Amino acid sequence: MKKAISILFFLVIFHLCSQAQFYKSLLPSDAFGDSLTLIVKDFKNNFYPIQGKQYPSEGMVDIYNSKAAIPGSEHCIIQRYHSVEDTTASWQAIMYDGESYVDAVKIYKNIFHLVKKSKIKWADKRTFSFDGAMEIPDESVRFTSSPLTLKVPDQEYKHFIAAVEITNSYSGWEVHVNLHSRKNDEDQH
Repeated sequence: MKKAISILFFLVIFHLCSQAQFYKSLLPSDAFGDSLTLIVKDFKNNFYPIQGKQYPSEGMVDIYNSKAAIPGSEHCIIQRYHSVEDTTASWQAIMYDGESYVDAVKIYKNIFHLVKKSKIKWADKRTFSFDGAMEIPDESVRFTSSPLTLKVPDQEYKHFIAAVEITNSYSGWEVHVNLHSRKNDEDQH
């Protein structure tokens, strides 16, 4: 009888541990969530604290290296607009740059789920999550974007979004994460 109880106990423990590993694999790592939190909170400061060296400007946009990145990104930039109407900045991570549509879609979906499941830790110790629905990409379409909103009490974040994008260019496919205010997007339409 003791042997049967011991085996049953072992099986229950094994089952619980395997379940925990399964659920853990579905959640973003602490490093991803912590990095995303840092960048999201820096939006309030127009990304100045994480702004690195400047790259050559493109028209009305100054481009800077970002000192903050999310795990898995190839490189991250801050785009700073310097027109009279728009002095905001946006943060962008390149998560994939390659020729494989299949790989790009896999990363696009994975990054969308990581952003959506991340817990953004606010200054008052509350946590918030992004909310939104994924747009399913189609290989015949050159651009797909899935915007996620963050419902926080701070009014400066009223129009803030995280957009996960998949784009097609002459050289292949890219997957981006963009953090910016949608207000200026809406004002232009």
